Amino acid sequence: MQFDSLADFFNMGGYAFYVWLAYGVTFFSLGTLVIVSLRQKRKILTEIAKKIQREERLKANRSN
Repeated sequence: MQFDSLADFFNMGGYAFYVWLAYGVTFFSLGTLVIVSLRQKRKILTEIAKKIQREERLKANRSN
């Protein structure tokens, strides 16, 4: 193993701040991307459902 102890692993040879900051920024960015994408998907699907309902109402009113 490259590190003698778990503390050495977390210290990363003195570069812990940069290493863990990079991991933190990466996971935060990916998490934000996933959350924003899911919200957009839900919003778009809701808008599509409303548009379909609106078109069905218009079609039903025209046939009456």
